[in-house]
Amino acid sequence: MCRHCLSTLCSWSRSWGWASESLSVTQSESLLVTQMLPAGLVASAVVSASSANLGPGFDSIGLALSLCDEIVVETTDSGLVVEVEGEGAGQVPLGPEHLVVRAVECGLQAVGVRAAGLVVRSRNDIPHSCGLGSSAAAVVGGLAAVNGLVAQTDSIPLTDAQLIQLSSEFEGHPDNAAAAVLGGAVVSWIDRTGAEPKYSAVPLRLHPDIHLYCAIPEERSLTAETRVLLPAQVSHDDARFNVSRAALLVVALTERPDLLMAATEDVLHQAQRGPAMPASAEYLRLLRCNNVGATLSGAGPSLIALSTEAELPLEVLEYGTTNGFTITEMTAGEGVRWNPGVTVPG
Repeated sequence: MCRHCLSTLCSWSRSWGWASESLSVTQSESLLVTQMLPAGLVASAVVSASSANLGPGFDSIGLALSLCDEIVVETTDSGLVVEVEGEGAGQVPLGPEHLVVRAVECGLQAVGVRAAGLVVRSRNDIPHSCGLGSSAAAVVGGLAAVNGLVAQTDSIPLTDAQLIQLSSEFEGHPDNAAAAVLGGAVVSWIDRTGAEPKYSAVPLRLHPDIHLYCAIPEERSLTAETRVLLPAQVSHDDARFNVSRAALLVVALTERPDLLMAATEDVLHQAQRGPAMPASAEYLRLLRCNNVGATLSGAGPSLIALSTEAELPLEVLEYGTTNGFTITEMTAGEGVRWNPGVTVPG
């Protein structure tokens, strides 16, 4: 948890009766809260799923997808109520540790306001633990919903740059978060020259001939469990290979989609993660043998396929269905949308 989030969670826990000795920060780390939001404000946010890496762009290239979660936040006189529908219902915590709640708390503190109580409702369509950016969507959506609240006051909403910075602090890299904030394809990076990492991103214009297909398996995995499979050091040859392919990927995504097969090659993380998700690894091999520019989506086990063809090969579709994959054609997702009220995804 980032320092700002920890500070906020402590102060809110104390004010709402959730005091915890394990969540303490020094007074100098706390930020001043300048305004109490009135009860009865309602705001919402709609946020896209995302696919990170796209092969060689490890922790730096991301792509928003047309699969969304909706978050509605209401200020109240006291307490905290968390409701979840869809993905994660009955599985995620319904208290201050809920990821959307933590993001809302961080956002409120970042703009210098607080609320006596909250009702937080999430309607989730993004699968959890599948490599489709569900955690980034929760964080970005919570922060964006804060914008909808403060837009009804004299406070200034968070900018896209601030949304990227705050949301990236949760995971330590900005690929999924930046895609969820900006929409479409993005290139992101980290500046570590200062006291704290600074996260930034720029959008790419995705070529209109590129079709996107997502293959979601029944199995689930956690990024933390697959990241430990990656070696701490890589060779110069492997680093050079991925640098060339990541550079080529930007060209393929924007100007030369005919280069997608070469541009999605990777030697740094996908094969290393394969033993933890053999079904996905085998399906990835089959897709690429059929000349489909497919990669793991993030840490997997979902796959993302980028192609100039309007349909995937029949052999690929039949194999995926037989082996428990749900294959869906998608479009590039929009950037996060927030509203001082309730919105319904269109």
